[in-house]
Amino acid sequence: MTALLPHGPAFIRAQGDSFEFPYLLANHAPMVLEAMRQMGASNARIADWYAAYVASKNVPPQAPPQGTLNADTWRGALGDRAREADLRDFFTAEAARLGPDGAIRLYLPEMAQGMAGSAIHPLMRMAYGVIGGNTAEIGHALGYWAATYLHVPLDHSATARTHDPLDVIAGVYTLPGADSYQVEVDLLWHNIRAVCGLPGFASLAGSLDMAPDTPRQMAAAALALYAQTMDFSALHAVTGLHWLRTIAPHLDDPVPLYPVLWAIIASLIPKIGFPTLPTAEALEVMRQTPAPNWPAIFAAACASDDEHDISLTFSAYQEQQIWGDPLYQVVAARRVGLIT
Repeated sequence: MTALLPHGPAFIRAQGDSFEFPYLLANHAPMVLEAMRQMGASNARIADWYAAYVASKNVPPQAPPQGTLNADTWRGALGDRAREADLRDFFTAEAARLGPDGAIRLYLPEMAQGMAGSAIHPLMRMAYGVIGGNTAEIGHALGYWAATYLHVPLDHSATARTHDPLDVIAGVYTLPGADSYQVEVDLLWHNIRAVCGLPGFASLAGSLDMAPDTPRQMAAAALALYAQTMDFSALHAVTGLHWLRTIAPHLDDPVPLYPVLWAIIASLIPKIGFPTLPTAEALEVMRQTPAPNWPAIFAAACASDDEHDISLTFSAYQEQQIWGDPLYQVVAARRVGLIT
């Protein structure tokens, strides 16, 4: 990794844009600009990418505030996108007052089960705020999380318990209604909401008991799912686990967040098409695929106008540094078109 450039004017402008653009799609710009910065893109390339993204997506500026929120009133605005500016202002002030670490520790556990909002992109924004060391971005992320809050049901009273996250995935294949609900093309969070609302889903999602090795198992399963399908929804399983791992050290107890994220990943299995996961042998064949080095993959990602090329590449790089699996490099190279 090269020395980081300072944040340029494009990043500063991106912080003032709305969290979402029509229709209720996540604005990736602040996070992707940070990922590009981390991968060595020039400020000129970052500025060009931002200008093209805002124009092509019709990203609006943040809507005007409606009223001041405080420690006693912010909960009344949970899930209310119309209060985006008010929630952003409150949490940005709190991040400045408490510091980014203090704000995450104080507020995120209370909102943990609302992680599904805007298809987990508030988690993304928080992770990149941590990566970039940007206090204001932590406030924006908390405000984004609160404004788009979407509850994930977890019934921990389920009698059948498991330490294996793949058991939760397998349960979706036989979950009544999972094969017949109306899949929506554009909005991942509508699919998440629909499947989370199916009878039996809360018990299935709540059956997972965390063990010390569970985060690694989740990362391996998400990588296998993406390598097998190269599916847009499965991509968010890989990146989402990277984002959660990034913020975990800033929580007193990050363990309760993992079953929430895994429930969200499980809820996307019908949209992915109920894929067959690859065998260990098939994964090993994929793992042995020759792939370019990371600088070449970074260059291809930063040259792309696709926000998910950039997001996946940086997450895959960071996850490989932790878990050591070369398959991350293979799927990143494949995502940006360097190998087939």
